[in-house]
Amino acid sequence: MQVEIITIGDEILIGQIVDTNSAWMATELNKAGFEVVQITSVHDSEKQITDALESALERAEVVLFTGGIGPTKDDITKLTLCRYFGAELVFDAGVYANIENLLKNRMRAMNELTKTQAMVPDKAVIIPNPIGTAPITWFNKDGKVVVSMPGVPYEMKRAMEFEIIPRLQKQFQPQAIIHKTLLVAGYPESALALKIADWENALPEQIHLAYLPHFNIVKLRLSAAQDDFVSTKNEIDRQITLLKVILGNAVIAEEDIVLEELVGRHLKAAGKTLATAESCTGGHIAHRITTIAGSSAYFKGAVVAYSNEIKAGLLGVDVEIIERYGAVSEEVVRQMAVGVAGKLSADYVIATSGIAGPDGGTDEKPVGTVWIAVGTKDSLVSRKFQFSLDRQLNIERTTQTALLMLMESVVSG
Repeated sequence: MQVEIITIGDEILIGQIVDTNSAWMATELNKAGFEVVQITSVHDSEKQITDALESALERAEVVLFTGGIGPTKDDITKLTLCRYFGAELVFDAGVYANIENLLKNRMRAMNELTKTQAMVPDKAVIIPNPIGTAPITWFNKDGKVVVSMPGVPYEMKRAMEFEIIPRLQKQFQPQAIIHKTLLVAGYPESALALKIADWENALPEQIHLAYLPHFNIVKLRLSAAQDDFVSTKNEIDRQITLLKVILGNAVIAEEDIVLEELVGRHLKAAGKTLATAESCTGGHIAHRITTIAGSSAYFKGAVVAYSNEIKAGLLGVDVEIIERYGAVSEEVVRQMAVGVAGKLSADYVIATSGIAGPDGGTDEKPVGTVWIAVGTKDSLVSRKFQFSLDRQLNIERTTQTALLMLMESVVSG
């Protein structure tokens, strides 16, 4: 069963907001057995909305709209769908009562614009929206479904979870869609493809493989959509077993998981703690780690030692070492690691020092030069890297590389 998502709003197309709705909807639809074949964003324009709808109906059985159903003049989705389906706007007492109740609870008065939300297409099924003033409209056309929902994320999510997906599952017979993701470290994408080429070429026709590279890790996603869930899952599991024989320890996880959560699991399982001493990453490693719920069980804290004064005064880095070798050096980053381990009483440490750019590089140490030290204060591994000329990319790559080095250290014990 194929679904297309259309998001409406000039604010998306000019980059004023990011379309998070589509990603969330696609994830939930996949879980429910529906395949999303295309996601489109269009202007608040009747022609563009109509053209997008007609194209979508050629590809998919279900078209889901979000956005453009507010009470102001720039929100034209409701009127456009009325014209497309030959419907008239009629007053809906139930929708009006819902709006009154919402406004009463929010201590706001009804105005003329808000009243227009109770005018709904007479050829649509009207689905209540208990947390917003704009109702959800459901049109049926030649066995296909078109749904218009609010663009406000929390309103859309409630509608999808409690109304739209259950209704779609009742009306259609979705297939079992299975995704299985492996995280592979130590291989560039092209080298990994060559390594597993024979295995990939022998995959059954119904199983599709995708490569998703991201900073020293490649996600391998196996996907299949079949009526028989059990046999499909068993075949995917069999293929993963074969793949693990080929890749060995390069497979670091058998689920779609972010690296900071995976590292946290290893630290927690080992009963160990972590602290970071960050210069060029400016606390980004600590930020990644603390986005994971429960990270306080293993993360002690961070020192952002951006200046040499902090490196020396707080972490105990020898001033003569800084003067002799420079702040971006193996000697300094190792002393930073030992210093933060002592200051924060942590079992494991990460320390970073580098030239993130775009300025500050020299012939000897160009922009993108980074030193990372990882391990315990008694057993440190330090490595030099040459990344890019882009500041944000250097921060991201340093963070990802440091987390991978940490995981290697914790796993090896």
